[in-house]
Amino acid sequence: MTARVEVLAPGPYATVQDLGRPGYAHLGVPRSGAADPPSLRLANRLVGNAETAAGIELTLGGAALRFTAGAWVAVTGAPCPVEAAGRAAGTDAPLWVPPGGVLRVGVPRRGLRTYVAVRDGIGVERMLGSRSTDSLSGIGPPPLRAGTTLPVGAGAVAAAILADFAAPPPLPRRPVVRVLPGPRDDWFVPEALTALCAAAYEVTADSNRVGARLRGAPLERARAGELASEGMPLGAVQVPPGGQPIVFLADHPPTGGYPVVGVVAAADLPLVAQARPGDLLRFRLVRRASHDRASHDRATARHREAADLPGGGRQEA
Repeated sequence: MTARVEVLAPGPYATVQDLGRPGYAHLGVPRSGAADPPSLRLANRLVGNAETAAGIELTLGGAALRFTAGAWVAVTGAPCPVEAAGRAAGTDAPLWVPPGGVLRVGVPRRGLRTYVAVRDGIGVERMLGSRSTDSLSGIGPPPLRAGTTLPVGAGAVAAAILADFAAPPPLPRRPVVRVLPGPRDDWFVPEALTALCAAAYEVTADSNRVGARLRGAPLERARAGELASEGMPLGAVQVPPGGQPIVFLADHPPTGGYPVVGVVAAADLPLVAQARPGDLLRFRLVRRASHDRASHDRATARHREAADLPGGGRQEA
């Protein structure tokens, strides 16, 4: 019998996610995928899956999952209480759930999204090359609800189960994310980017997988009118007429008609995805040269670290 995951309780919002379906923006299909990809990748590595395997993305926890067969699982992302078959368990490490056992994931202490990976991956049908739920277009499996049953086993096993050498850093209480000038920053007064970075913005309750809606100092336009609809990158900071910015996340539309004042650095987008309503978020302006320099310095540090390991290479799960 095929191993399955039975959803007893999905929490406020839960979906199946992998790393998304790139390459279809010209058809109006967002990339979608995990809102916090590094957390999903880590969860998959911890249970020996390929990083591309599908897992479960929980929003504000509150989930209960029953496993019909014994399974290795890992819980990553927003830290929260975890219980496996009635016993307290940890996050960011592989854990065993016996046949018929229930994995319970509580409400995160900080952050918004938690990921559950299962050895062999969640084996729902692929659509356009991905198993991800897209909340904007409706492509992929529907959001999970009590009574949903998910098959396990998608041929995604990559390695033996090994823990990462170091746990991921804790989520900051007040994240600061880097932002590069956007393609339409000339639609704003010269001080707009300075104003964006001068004070914190509050994440509002209207935020979702499409974008994080922010409340704070309005960004003043230098031009009236609206743009023709144009392509929107992941991390675009789009500004509607009211002046309150929106940071586009995983399910953002491929095009939009409001000007983009800046674009959040890709490496910092998981911090935005983990910001919950009421959290404060700050921006730090970087120019392209300094951003490229920082990326180069991080790559150089990784290469030096690899050279210091026995055998001259970094060993990862």
